[in-house]
Amino acid sequence: MVKLDRICREADVKVVFVRSYGLVGLVRVSVQEHTIIDSKPDHFLDDLRLNNPWPELYSFVETIDLNVSDHVAHKHIPYVVILVKMADEWTKSHSGNLPSTREEKKEFKDFVKSKMISMDEDNYKEAIEAAFKVFAPRGISSEIQQICNDTCAEPSSNSSDFWVMVAALKEFVSNEGDGEAPLEGSIPDMTSSTEHYINLQKIYLAKAEADFLVMEKRVKNILKRIGRDPSSISKPTIKSFCKNARKLKVCRYRTVEDEFSNPSVTEIQKCLADEDYSGAMGFYVLLRAVDRFTANYNKFPGQFDGGMDEDISRLKTTALSLLADLGCNGSVLPDDLINEMCRFGASELHVVAAFVGGIASQEVIKLVTKQFVPMLGTYIFNGIDHKSQLLTL
Repeated sequence: MVKLDRICREADVKVVFVRSYGLVGLVRVSVQEHTIIDSKPDHFLDDLRLNNPWPELYSFVETIDLNVSDHVAHKHIPYVVILVKMADEWTKSHSGNLPSTREEKKEFKDFVKSKMISMDEDNYKEAIEAAFKVFAPRGISSEIQQICNDTCAEPSSNSSDFWVMVAALKEFVSNEGDGEAPLEGSIPDMTSSTEHYINLQKIYLAKAEADFLVMEKRVKNILKRIGRDPSSISKPTIKSFCKNARKLKVCRYRTVEDEFSNPSVTEIQKCLADEDYSGAMGFYVLLRAVDRFTANYNKFPGQFDGGMDEDISRLKTTALSLLADLGCNGSVLPDDLINEMCRFGASELHVVAAFVGGIASQEVIKLVTKQFVPMLGTYIFNGIDHKSQLLTL
């Protein structure tokens, strides 16, 4: 594993280690750096800028009167307009500050509710439910800030397309973006008149397009600066980057050699002492102990009939020796886990192999498509307890 990992890293080849051993499975991704534009997070806040509207959006909001006497018109004002107006009113009476404390947030929701004429106004119900979008912090997240401040964000002729675009994003945030990433340009469904909704859609799309054109210009300037063809990064790629600028991910993995020679002692001890994780960590240590056992005795523990008790004793000694080498003196592994490892006898069961292979194939698809976030750590499947756990080692 150590040798293969070293060779693959030198050749910039992604490697996924997959192992099926009795009722235990292991999957470990190893790659120097994996960058993701479209990370597809499960939960993500719409990019509506309700707390920081740009001039065109603000101008549109100003054209709509919340106190309109026509009840039908009143119940078809989109919640984006309601919340921008309410936030604007709130800041004028609160020294330019948006709600921050729990009491203020509740007060703001009550303020929105007070504008309802009747209880059947779904647009106001949506506005109250979406009020938290007004309280969301402005600007880019700490994670995106970290990516922008990464040493790789200083472009050179060897920079990948991703890092060239990150360098452009950093410039954009500091200049035209005024602390914000490029706008995504999409809006969710909401109760609204068709006219208002289409106008809103056009305003968001126009802003997203304008941000994209600025980003495209900056990308081309950076490419020119580092001696690369200004058109070497395609428009669709830059557009996708702009749309997902708040969802970027950079994954860096420890080398297998580093994991083996400089283990996270506190993590190992913590997991062994934790009832929920002791099984997964126990099997991780035992899989490594099995390899050491095999190197010493030229066979897997329990591989051949007879001598099972001797193999159990030898594996236990080997595992304790490994724990000592890992800096976990005093830590012990449950005897039943050691007995199970010997009972497996290095057999590869179809059901476990199929399941673990399925997990590994998902990770490979993530790495190849550069979508979703691959596992950061060592995945252990415990077929005895039917548990899947990720260890960060």
